[in-house]
Amino acid sequence: MRIVFAGTPEFAATALDALIKAGHQIDLVLTQPDRPAGRGMKLQPSAVKKLAVANGIPVEQPVSLRIDGKNGEEAQRVHDRIQAISPDVMVVVAYGLILPKAFLDIPGKGCLNIHASLLPRWRGAAPIQRAIEAGDDESGVAIMQMEEGLDTGPVLMMASTPITEKDTTAVLHDRLAEMGGELIVRALQAIADGTATYTPQNEGKAVYARKLHRDEAALDFTLSAKENAARIRAFNPFPGCTAEYGDMILKIWDARAEDADTSQPAGKILSVDGSGVVVACGQGALRILTLQKPGAKRLPVSEFIKGFSFDGGQLK
Repeated sequence: MRIVFAGTPEFAATALDALIKAGHQIDLVLTQPDRPAGRGMKLQPSAVKKLAVANGIPVEQPVSLRIDGKNGEEAQRVHDRIQAISPDVMVVVAYGLILPKAFLDIPGKGCLNIHASLLPRWRGAAPIQRAIEAGDDESGVAIMQMEEGLDTGPVLMMASTPITEKDTTAVLHDRLAEMGGELIVRALQAIADGTATYTPQNEGKAVYARKLHRDEAALDFTLSAKENAARIRAFNPFPGCTAEYGDMILKIWDARAEDADTSQPAGKILSVDGSGVVVACGQGALRILTLQKPGAKRLPVSEFIKGFSFDGGQLK
């Protein structure tokens, strides 16, 4: 089938790579404009653009797709180009721009979105992080027929994977990206074979995965150790969880929840050795395993405490 692909980060690039390797004809790629990044803040192409250029696929990078908006002329030009291609399907993965109805209506067999959750749970911007933060037992990938609502369309295929107590967002992201690439290839085959079936989502079970913000980074030791450990994994690599010790803000990258006497005040440091910094929580204790001082490298506790002294006290 003729495909137009829209996506931006590594998660999307994994899906594009799977489609290329499966032999699909990608006639055009849409991706976000180049952004400044790195030490020199030079303009850098997205992961999807790099892959498309390496494979000789034409690329468009509109600022917006709103034909009636500020950049309407550019949006109209991209719309007309896609219409001229007359794609069978548009595949959309973490693109970052809203596709208006005028674009959704172009492909003959519709627009498919690869979403990193078991829809209708965790619609929205941060499904991987929110699933881990909430302590979900599993996550997954859904192939959804796009419509104007936010992740509300009927689901063509889904695949699930357990969330383990060691899964950070970075680890689960990579696993789901691979699953998404495999699943979109299967979904397109089902459409080509005429065997595709779409299941409407149960609106009563919909949960929204709001975007992450830096002001969520601070740990709350009045919560249970299990909740804090989940948040640390969910916010790794971004924004990274923090805790105050005296006048210093430490980043905490890895920790485990443990059963412990909770009669001590929340945040009280119970013990410090090479196996971890153990901190009292509202329920249980948090064994902190990897820390980072401002401007320094992240280190395992065994290395961190060689150059840093926890003289009792509390984290907050």
